[in-house]
Amino acid sequence: MRRNFRLSPRLNRKIGQAMHDYSMLDDGDRVMIGVSGGVDSLVLAWVLKMWQEKAPIRFELTAQVIDHGFWRHHEREVEPAVSIGKQLERFSIDYTVDKAWDISEESRTCFQCARNRRSQLFELAKERGVNKIAFGHHKDDLIETFFLNILYSGNISTMVPRQMLFEGDLSIIRPLSYIEKKELVETSTELELTPVSNFCPLADDTNREKVRLLLESLYREEPDVKRSIFAALANVRQEYLL
Repeated sequence: MRRNFRLSPRLNRKIGQAMHDYSMLDDGDRVMIGVSGGVDSLVLAWVLKMWQEKAPIRFELTAQVIDHGFWRHHEREVEPAVSIGKQLERFSIDYTVDKAWDISEESRTCFQCARNRRSQLFELAKERGVNKIAFGHHKDDLIETFFLNILYSGNISTMVPRQMLFEGDLSIIRPLSYIEKKELVETSTELELTPVSNFCPLADDTNREKVRLLLESLYREEPDVKRSIFAALANVRQEYLL
């Protein structure tokens, strides 16, 4: 990692604004970062470690890796948890690796896998006294989820930057909600991070991937559309809905 690397004032401002708008961190928090090994979660881990060092509040920070085992089907691949762990150690972040809950091959879908992963993280948070789980979802994720729910679930909703669960005992926070994917990729390059490949056999054949390609095509023709769509998520006119 480049020594003394700092976020640009623009990105730092975006993250700070998201944290402020949704009151993401409080004094005494115990925060678990869900780290998949992708660019998003690795950058988030670094961001939160940086925030921990400079914030006027004190909060604990740990990372959680869920190993799905898909990598075992690929020859000469390094165990993802090893690669992820080495990078978290560069940030001086404690981490734990747990094997994913089993799902039968017959019933495995992206939805089922994601739901199991979330349930497992919730259970681990409860066991370890964690009150906040941080995910690396970014602006593009929120927009894609919005369209996924419209096109395939028949509802108007998306992931929110902060979501309270279990009567407030646990919250999900997404500090990168105002950051675009391309900005995270640029930051990861500056940090010399090495993302772990996604070995899931269904990774390239999902509804999310279809929506992503559709939106990318739209952005190429209308570059300002993304800004408008994201603004619309906070500008809902319910009187004009059925």
